[in-house]
Amino acid sequence: MGLFPLVGRDALRELLGAEAEQAALDLWYGVVLACFLVGAATGGVLFGYLGDKFGRVRAMTLSILLYSLCSGLSAAASGPAVLAILRFLGALGMGGEWALGVALVMELWPGASRALLAGLIGAFGNLGYTICGGMAYALHHLTPEQVQQSLLALGLPQEWTHALTAHRYWRLLFLLGAIPALLTLLIRLFVPESDKWEHARQAGKAFHWSERDLLGVLLGTASACGVIALWAAPAGALPSSVRLAGSLVGLLLVVGGYLYPARGYLLRSGLPAVQRRWVLGRMLLGAGLSGVPLLGTWAGLMWMYMWVGKLPGGDVPEAKPLLQIISSVSAAVGCFLAALLCAPLGRRAVYAALCLLSLLTMVGFYRLNDHYGTTFLLTAALMSLVSAAFYGWLPLYLPELFPTAVRATGQGFGFNFGRIIAAAGNLQMANLLAAFDNDYAQACAVVAAVYLVGLLLIALAPETRGRPLPE
Repeated sequence: MGLFPLVGRDALRELLGAEAEQAALDLWYGVVLACFLVGAATGGVLFGYLGDKFGRVRAMTLSILLYSLCSGLSAAASGPAVLAILRFLGALGMGGEWALGVALVMELWPGASRALLAGLIGAFGNLGYTICGGMAYALHHLTPEQVQQSLLALGLPQEWTHALTAHRYWRLLFLLGAIPALLTLLIRLFVPESDKWEHARQAGKAFHWSERDLLGVLLGTASACGVIALWAAPAGALPSSVRLAGSLVGLLLVVGGYLYPARGYLLRSGLPAVQRRWVLGRMLLGAGLSGVPLLGTWAGLMWMYMWVGKLPGGDVPEAKPLLQIISSVSAAVGCFLAALLCAPLGRRAVYAALCLLSLLTMVGFYRLNDHYGTTFLLTAALMSLVSAAFYGWLPLYLPELFPTAVRATGQGFGFNFGRIIAAAGNLQMANLLAAFDNDYAQACAVVAAVYLVGLLLIALAPETRGRPLPE
């Protein structure tokens, strides 16, 4: 997840050509991010279904293998469209792994340790960003010749070594993204299956899932990709009314398609209509609560990696890696603290506080900085600490909304459908930037207003502090 924001600008400059205009770079940056977010949303639903039907560990192994291999294959991308497709496929596994991993951890430790574990999930996810930034930072302190000699010593052809070290090593960093594939053997050998899922399977609850329900996921994915295509078309190619109407229809189809597997399961399980509506309503609530921070992150915070290159002093090789290291370490701390604060303060109070603080820190970061330096890095760290703290809150709260039989699917939809909302917002960034004369600071400060929506949604959410996981 941390690879493309780190290397996207350099990758697109090579793939689009040196003559590409900034508007084209911004458009493709938004398209690739949107494809990644749609893939993650689809993966959350698809692998959530597989995890509820066949087991958390089996499905999680496949999801990790998929995102690792597709990350590595991105190093061979020959154009921006190919890169977008590979990011979509890799995100299928990444979105699935989040849903499955959170469900598995919360079911293995269902008691008072949930807050601690949710904080650790969010913290270690952000430490992965730190590893990405550390690899890039180390590479930028070596000459291309030194790296080429090391790659030649590994037996790689000379033309490969030149390609992997060109344009600030973006292809080499994607290749290193295949490393997590090595973990799959260890997971299959040592990670236990969830006892709660085993009990649900033995009770026959896992058999209410049907493969034909995945046709709904396919429809939802196609609709989401259609929305991306509408906004990826060149300016003036389609009237704005067509884009907006098509996007509205597309998003409605996405909601229906992604909810279809859970709806089919609930119908076949024989639950009363009121309980079916309760589960589906919580899935939509989870999507909204997740969509707010995801939109703030992907259409606001993540664009700081494009912005820093335009600031005085920011167009240096080590700027983005250092920015990612500092912001991800701060985000890890924020995730851990947010989850722990949920115990004494309650889930709803912490979410509301994070919305207010995220609004203030994001607007402050983008409006108060005008050059790259120590102040820029410190304010980026503060913004990341607050804005990323939601990713310690969500692994705690979402599992508490759903019963065991639909937990992976429910939270997979809830968290990852928020990425569809973020993708739709990301596609508007090129237009928003154009409206502000390519001023990233003004455009991203406007995006921060989404946190006001979060304050309205959390007022509708149930408080789950002190309650056991629903059975």
